[in-house]
Amino acid sequence: MKIFVPVTVAALLFLIPVNVSGGTLLSLKKEVVFTDIDKLSISNVSAGSQRFWIHLLMEYLFTFWACFILYKEYSNVAFMRLHFLATQQRRAEQFTVVVSNVPHVSGHSISESVDQFFQRNHPEHYLGHQAVYNANKFARLIRRKERLQNWLDYNQIKFEKHPDKRPTRMTGFLGLCGERVDAIDFYAEQIRDLDKRITAERQRVLKDSKAIMPVAFVTFDSRWAAAVCAQTQQSKDPTKWLTDWAPEPRDVYWRNLAIPFVSLSIRRLLMSISLFALVFFYMIPIAFVQSLANLEGLEKEASFLKPVIEIKVIKSFLQGFLPGLALKIFLYILPTVLMIMSKVEGHLSLSALERRTASKYYYFMLVNVFLGSIVTGTAFEQLYSFLHQSPTQIPRTIGVSIPMKATFFITFIMVDGWAGIASEILRLKPLIIFLLKNTFIVKTERDREKAMDPGSISIPETLPTLQLYFLLGLVYAVITPILLPFVLVFFAFAYFVYRHQIINVYNQEYESAGAFWPHVHGRIIGSLLISQLLLLGLLSTKKAADSTPLLIVLPVLTIWFHKYCKSRFEPAFRKYPLEEAMEKDNMEKDSESNLNLKAFLADAYLHPIFHSFDNDVVEAVDIRVDKTQSYAASPVRSEITRSEASSPSPPHYVYHYDIEP
Repeated sequence: MKIFVPVTVAALLFLIPVNVSGGTLLSLKKEVVFTDIDKLSISNVSAGSQRFWIHLLMEYLFTFWACFILYKEYSNVAFMRLHFLATQQRRAEQFTVVVSNVPHVSGHSISESVDQFFQRNHPEHYLGHQAVYNANKFARLIRRKERLQNWLDYNQIKFEKHPDKRPTRMTGFLGLCGERVDAIDFYAEQIRDLDKRITAERQRVLKDSKAIMPVAFVTFDSRWAAAVCAQTQQSKDPTKWLTDWAPEPRDVYWRNLAIPFVSLSIRRLLMSISLFALVFFYMIPIAFVQSLANLEGLEKEASFLKPVIEIKVIKSFLQGFLPGLALKIFLYILPTVLMIMSKVEGHLSLSALERRTASKYYYFMLVNVFLGSIVTGTAFEQLYSFLHQSPTQIPRTIGVSIPMKATFFITFIMVDGWAGIASEILRLKPLIIFLLKNTFIVKTERDREKAMDPGSISIPETLPTLQLYFLLGLVYAVITPILLPFVLVFFAFAYFVYRHQIINVYNQEYESAGAFWPHVHGRIIGSLLISQLLLLGLLSTKKAADSTPLLIVLPVLTIWFHKYCKSRFEPAFRKYPLEEAMEKDNMEKDSESNLNLKAFLADAYLHPIFHSFDNDVVEAVDIRVDKTQSYAASPVRSEITRSEASSPSPPHYVYHYDIEP
């Protein structure tokens, strides 16, 4: 809103009168397909006109204004982040570093290697470490038991309602075939058999040294010590003993911790190739959508379609509503596919997964929705011109017709943006999904609670969508200013709706303390560069030889501004200042001199499946940590429920005081 309100006012007051009075499109009426909206664009200004100086001046003003607001916002977000970290309550991740690619030492386990390395290199501040288990198979068994227990509860409830008739089911595939047996006895027997497998797998995880991964969560006695370790190189070999800040416990994506370090590069290479292929092949449905949006160009070559297309209702539906709706349907399943790809890449936290997925989704929308719509749409819209002009005239036709894609993007903003915001506040999709789940899936109260969970805001889908509208607004601000009010209305609706939803509806999965902002800043800078280069290309086709060279300076200044902001503010999002860490530690020592920090950190990074173990079997654990002065640790995002297992927690959290055999 801070960027686009002044830009919209200036564009409507100065650029639209200049464009309308050009009159170029009327002289090209037989050659180029255009609408009344196109008369308000830069295409309506004649080639070589001195009016292009006004467009050049406005591009400079819009860029400087956007950069000024971005600088103020970056400074404000960086300040809020540091202030939040300084005033935040004690949390486990403030004292914890995740160590990856731990080298194997002959005769030593991974746990022993980690212990010896940090006792030797951080002797005064090292507290202990939590080994990471490859418990993925164990977690799958636990989830399977949860599903069986749910079916058992469901059938017991049915039997309680109708005591005269015990529920039955078939033993074959999905209960559709085989012998019919008592359902309660069947699921009880299945659970007993599964308990034996869970016990065996638990023992294997605890005893098999290969189940311990070359990754560990290492804790220190101060924030200062953790910051030093996380932000420095630990070994002369830069590929070993890699350290970074640990995600908060509920942000850890536990399944990826078991991925060997060597396979990460291979996985990411394969996913990059897959992403390129996905973006490329999605151009086919995008091209089809654009053929619907530009029917006039097809009518001239496929005259047999004209009687059907010219029906007013059909033509309005095909041109105004169907293209945006079809594109929205194509994009609906995409975030799920991209999230799966990000998980395969092996990122260790939910926030990193969402950032990577958001980046993939943005690049996809940039190539397919924006560039793809312009290129394929221009080809279909000016099909007659392309087929009947000499090749030397094609660049001129493209230069005239690219601004005309504003008509499609206006309908896209209304269908995707305005309607999307309306559906967000109404939450029709979650309501329909809940009704379907409640009808076909919900069997117990536990199922109903899960079905009613609103979840968190979909960052991988929401953030790239907002960035796409930044791109559309900045690109068309000078080229076709009439699009700006539609973008402005979208941002106004989005601000109030998403603010309400985040505060009152969605649950928070993790706390990133504004870590997403550098990515948003970079996308907006990229949008500015695209708008400048596109305007440069258009002016070159308009024979604006006097004004065009001056536009080359603008991308250079924009890149310099981005590099300045990156060096000035981004360290606050990547590193934790030692000065702040020491000040926070000293304040804590003064206010809580008797703090038992080792008890506070004891099981913060224990795998979630071990948190569900019953307390009555903890006596079987080999190591016990004194928790007489324990403080509440950060919540952990569990992959299973509390009633999923009953097994002792593993003995691999290593401390060097108050240890009892």
